[in-house]
Amino acid sequence: MFKSVLIANRGEIACRIMRTAKRMGMRTIAVYSQADANALHVKLADEAHLIGPAPAAQSYLVIDKIITAAKASKAECIHPGYGFLSENTTFAKACADNGIVFVGPPPSAIEAMGLKDRAKALMEKAGVPVVPGYHGDKQDAAFLKRKAYEIGYPVLIKAVAGGGGKGMRRVDKHADFDDALEGAMREAQNSFGDARVLIEKYVTAPRHIEMQVFADSHGNAIHLNERDCSLQRRHQKVIEEAPAPGMSAALRAEMGAAAVAAAKAAGYVGAGTIEFIADGAGGLKSGGFWFMEMNTRLQVEHPVTEAITGLDLVEWQFRIADGEKLPLAQAEVPLDGHAVEARLYAEDPERSFLPSTGKLIALEFPRGEGLRVDTGVEAGDEVTPFYDPMIAKLIAHASSREAALDRLADALEATTVIGPRSNAGFLSRLCRAPDFRAGAFDTGFIDAHLADLGAGPQPLDHEAIAFGAQALIERERELLSERTASYDSPWDADDGFQLSGTRRLIVPIVAEGHKLNAEVVYEAGEAKVSVEGAAPAADATAIATDDAVFVLRHGRQTRLAARDLSLSEDSEASGGGLIRAPMHGKVLALLVEQGASVARGQRLAIIEAMKMEHTLTASIDGTVAEIAASVGAQIAEGAKVMVITGSANGGE
Repeated sequence: MFKSVLIANRGEIACRIMRTAKRMGMRTIAVYSQADANALHVKLADEAHLIGPAPAAQSYLVIDKIITAAKASKAECIHPGYGFLSENTTFAKACADNGIVFVGPPPSAIEAMGLKDRAKALMEKAGVPVVPGYHGDKQDAAFLKRKAYEIGYPVLIKAVAGGGGKGMRRVDKHADFDDALEGAMREAQNSFGDARVLIEKYVTAPRHIEMQVFADSHGNAIHLNERDCSLQRRHQKVIEEAPAPGMSAALRAEMGAAAVAAAKAAGYVGAGTIEFIADGAGGLKSGGFWFMEMNTRLQVEHPVTEAITGLDLVEWQFRIADGEKLPLAQAEVPLDGHAVEARLYAEDPERSFLPSTGKLIALEFPRGEGLRVDTGVEAGDEVTPFYDPMIAKLIAHASSREAALDRLADALEATTVIGPRSNAGFLSRLCRAPDFRAGAFDTGFIDAHLADLGAGPQPLDHEAIAFGAQALIERERELLSERTASYDSPWDADDGFQLSGTRRLIVPIVAEGHKLNAEVVYEAGEAKVSVEGAAPAADATAIATDDAVFVLRHGRQTRLAARDLSLSEDSEASGGGLIRAPMHGKVLALLVEQGASVARGQRLAIIEAMKMEHTLTASIDGTVAEIAASVGAQIAEGAKVMVITGSANGGE
């Protein structure tokens, strides 16, 4: 077995691989960018090498730097993790050329399955069912539009070299095709350096079901059961589970046989995933599934497979890369209970899931039977704009699906994330959603239930604010006590005494940008706090910093602070015409020029953050008076992008 491994990745991915490598007695070698100098994966490694600046294109994606670090550390093998260079043929070849074992499939298999059009042609030849569509080389926009019409709407535009929902657009009407194609191609070029796309028929009640496959270099291939990854948003997985609800043993065998045939057709070795789209209308059934793509790597959601099989898939990867045979035959693969995984992200469901960056002031996860947490960060770390904003994966395993969902929902509600916003509350509501628990869901479930799941603007939680105000007042009382500890004065008594009536104090605060007053009433020497008539919540957590108090309740974060009445409370002169960046990102496009007339709702600019595009629109009718950003520039959250002058009530 290998004595050393370099992990060509970061975050929770690197930490998870490191855990198995250390258990197997390997020396672990990390690589890191300047932004990750103090990252958890660097601290856990036996050895670490700096490979460049923060942007991945200058560090984690530079093959020569990874190979140089591997040679300098005398690494016997490189594990690519998932993401970054894990499915890069050139990287796999570079490892071989330098006498380093690539813990993954051979370059030929990556190449065969890396381009969706070629992969589908290979699958058709192997007898694996594929979704109807156009997978050819011709990329003329008018031709592709005609093909979409021939296939019949709705259709999916998908990046040929893509994955993770990047470069993908659903189109329901012929008139919308041109804009969708332009956006898909631009995103595909930015994400993969390849703008080519294919067109597929969109299945109207789709279930996303994938089979975990493993193959060795001795000609053996098996599957390790399926995962259901249908709960998605913007084509990115949110919650995954195994086994798939409604899956029969006979259908599992049928789908598994197709997956194994796909792996063998690609000449595959190692861990891979065959992704199928299934028609969920009327339940899963024989003949109602089609090949979508193959991921030639380990998947983010592999822990649910590990939970129901009791296997360590990373250990299998190492053993197969070292030339060993598969340790189990197909009939020996276990399937025990049910497992569910949720991806905890630093994002704000109340602001269209915009990425949320900043320091993790507090981070704490629950522990317990049947619960696993995979993370690459700890309290005090920064969530930066340079990489995927995942904080952790929470995985729950139980004897039944209902029990696993309960366990996961409870764990999410007991998780503390303070600083950046998180989707913890959204995820817990998703786990408890009645239709999802009843098995009545497909890939459109989240979009159809956003309001029920608490996504979108929410009213202020006055009970949480009152709890925070109470903590704020208590902190001020403690500071006052510290300042006056050296002397004794009757004027410093904190008992609310006055000669007549009930003593009431008004404490000005600001909560989530809203100016409020906390009322403190002293009764029988006890201070009782309320905000807008609401008493402090009994089920909240408060964390105080130097300048604010953060309250966490039901996975939702509320920030409040004392309001300084000496500061001007006048609103900005530009009013609703000030267009700010909603998150840290890169300006991809400016769609208007200075002096142009714009209408409310008109697209003004496109900002890319965490590899996702976000469009800024005009909030009023008016004229572009100023453009403060430039194409290609990085821009901070809240920074001015442009100013529109005009009536604040325009368009109403």
